[in-house]
Amino acid sequence: MRCYGGPVSLLGGSELLHRRVARAIADEIAAGALAPGERLPSERELGERLGVSRATVRRALGELGAQGLVESQVGRGSFVAAGPIGEAPNALMSFTELGASRGLATAARVLAARTRPATLDEADQLAVAPGASLFELERLRLLDGIPVSLDVSRVPLALAPGLPEVDFASASLYAALEAAGAGPVRAEYAVQAVAADERRARLLEVEPGAPLLETTTVAYDRAGRPVELGAMVYRGDRYRFRATLTRR
Repeated sequence: MRCYGGPVSLLGGSELLHRRVARAIADEIAAGALAPGERLPSERELGERLGVSRATVRRALGELGAQGLVESQVGRGSFVAAGPIGEAPNALMSFTELGASRGLATAARVLAARTRPATLDEADQLAVAPGASLFELERLRLLDGIPVSLDVSRVPLALAPGLPEVDFASASLYAALEAAGAGPVRAEYAVQAVAADERRARLLEVEPGAPLLETTTVAYDRAGRPVELGAMVYRGDRYRFRATLTRR
C-alpha cells in the first residue's frame, strides 16, 4: 500500500480486513515511506484509496495506536508516532539541545514568566535567603509542533538579573544562564509516574488520567552553586528516561 498513491487491493486471505489495513500502513512506516511525525491522509481518503469503509480505517488506526505506531490528535488527524525522546545516559542537556540532537525542531509557548519571592523550601534548595527574588518560568515545550512537556524553572534572580528581559519562546534557559556565568554542569534528578490532571491533559493534548513522567531537578554550576530548580512533566509516550547503573 502507498498511502499517497492510487487504490490497492486488500482482498484475499482470512485475516480481518481492518488488520490487513493496519498491516499495510505499518509496512509503509517500517519501509520509511511514512516518516515519523508525518500526517496520514484522512479516514475518508484512506477508505477511498483502499476500497474500505471509514469504520474499517478507524479500527485499523486504533490498532496501530495501541501498538504505538500512530497517534491521533484531536482536531488535527492521525500522525506517524515520532517515538519517545530521552537524554543520553548521564548527560545534562537542555530541551533545545535534546531536540537538536534528534534533528527535531523545538518550540516553546511561554505560559508564565515572573519574579517572585522564594519560599522557605525553595530558599533551602537554592541556598538563598527566604524571600530572595526568583525568576520563575513556565513553558509548554514542543517538538516538530507536537506538545511533549510542561516545565517550570526557578532561578535566583541575582545569578542572572537579565532573565526577565529574555524571550523564552525561542531562547534556551540554559544558554541564558551560561551567558550570565551560571551555566548548569550537573543536576540531581528524580522521576516518577503520575496521571494527567485536566490542565496538563489539555496542554499536552492527552486524555485526563493518561500516564505522564514527572521529573524534578536541582542543577548546579561549576562552583557548586544551585542555579535552577526544575519541575518537568513529559507525555508518557514521548519521553524515555535512561541512566547508567554501576554495581558497587
